[in-house]
Amino acid sequence: MSDDLTFDAQPPAKAGECVRVSPLVRRIIATNPGPITFTGTCSYIVGSGRVAIIDPGPDLPEHIDALLAAVQAETVTHILVTHTHKDHSPAARAIKAATGARLVGCSPHRSARALFDGEVNLLETSSDRDYAPDQELAEGDRIEGPGWSLEALATPGHMANHLAFALPEEAALFSGDHVMAWSTTVVAPPDGSMSDFMASLDKLRGRDEAVYWPGHGGPVREPQRFVRALAHHRRQREASILNRLAAGDRTIPAIVAAIYQGLKPALIGAAGLSVFAHLEDLVAKGLVRTDGAPSLDGEYRLA
Repeated sequence: MSDDLTFDAQPPAKAGECVRVSPLVRRIIATNPGPITFTGTCSYIVGSGRVAIIDPGPDLPEHIDALLAAVQAETVTHILVTHTHKDHSPAARAIKAATGARLVGCSPHRSARALFDGEVNLLETSSDRDYAPDQELAEGDRIEGPGWSLEALATPGHMANHLAFALPEEAALFSGDHVMAWSTTVVAPPDGSMSDFMASLDKLRGRDEAVYWPGHGGPVREPQRFVRALAHHRRQREASILNRLAAGDRTIPAIVAAIYQGLKPALIGAAGLSVFAHLEDLVAKGLVRTDGAPSLDGEYRLA
């Protein structure tokens, strides 16, 4: 099979609509579109009668109302969260208060590594520091309802606490922001880690789900081919960075300008963070050098 990476940029549905996407799964998209969130965060309702909600989304009253309206005749037993970005977890508190459901899933927010001396976490405001689960799920932990079960799969990389959830009854995986059909994933230190992200991709390649339901955009079809293409894309990006260093580029802005030509201005910052994640990984591998700890404003050279 080809390793060519192609994206599906078709909007999956209108925000606020409850759409059945499979026999066991309904989806409601939050009204938070943007350059990183695409058409908005996808919240999922699993089961019928006694249900679970996955990634309740941002703290937007209209989205919370839409979720509660969709399950008004049902019992919400669990609220699951893949990771603690503010577009995924904050609405859990209102949903829990309204339904009495247990809040389970990823751990409270944590970074992939500690801050280096003098480093500032540019993503601090994007993280939900108030998320406090009733139960943290670890690799292999399961919750169940009538006709459905969800199994936690640790997939760090986008964030250190990122989980995916397998739905074996439909050979499906709720992939959060780890794998999405519409775009590559932002991996930004210190919250994210490129080495962890690549290891999590390798883990998914060993599984046999037939479809992924991601945190943004439509489903990932042929997920094994897509995950392989994502890994290939990241290796190509790493090679491009090494080539730019060989050509004399020394800074992240210079590398971004060279390898992300035509990028929308709103995405330049995210591209810089992704290059930073690659450089941090390359320094750890001994392929690249920098003075002191890797940093966004550092200078880099081939080892």
